[in-house]
Amino acid sequence: MLLGLVSDTHNLVRPEIYDALEGVELILHAGDVGGPAVIAELATVAPVRAVFGNTDVPGEPGLAESLDLKIDGVTIHVSHGHELGQPTPARLLARYDANILIYGHTHRALIEQHGDRLVINPGAAGPRRFDVKPSVARLTLDAGGADVQLVWL
Repeated sequence: MLLGLVSDTHNLVRPEIYDALEGVELILHAGDVGGPAVIAELATVAPVRAVFGNTDVPGEPGLAESLDLKIDGVTIHVSHGHELGQPTPARLLARYDANILIYGHTHRALIEQHGDRLVINPGAAGPRRFDVKPSVARLTLDAGGADVQLVWL
């Protein structure tokens, strides 16, 4: 299964995101969405599951506090990361048990393998902030495991 990973859109769906997510079967959004229009726009590419971030309204329809999924035998946890204060791979690995941990909040793209566990921050797909280039990620799950690629927008 091919998943699109998105975070920190902050009410902006960049035109480049359509090519970056072409062919994905599901989009996981790790928070700071910016409103229901973003979810609706991303849903034109693939179904969307999303969590709220620190700039979203908790309880807004379509946004969960966190997601715990099992896809192709792989457990996945998605949260924004702000619940940990300053999220780091070590803090996420200590708090959550999933095989793959997906988060946002820092706006910095990151992929780290820790034994048989994978921590992914797809970066910020929305307005350019700080000194980072906008990005998303593509995660392929199959019987052989997981493969992830960052896509710069």
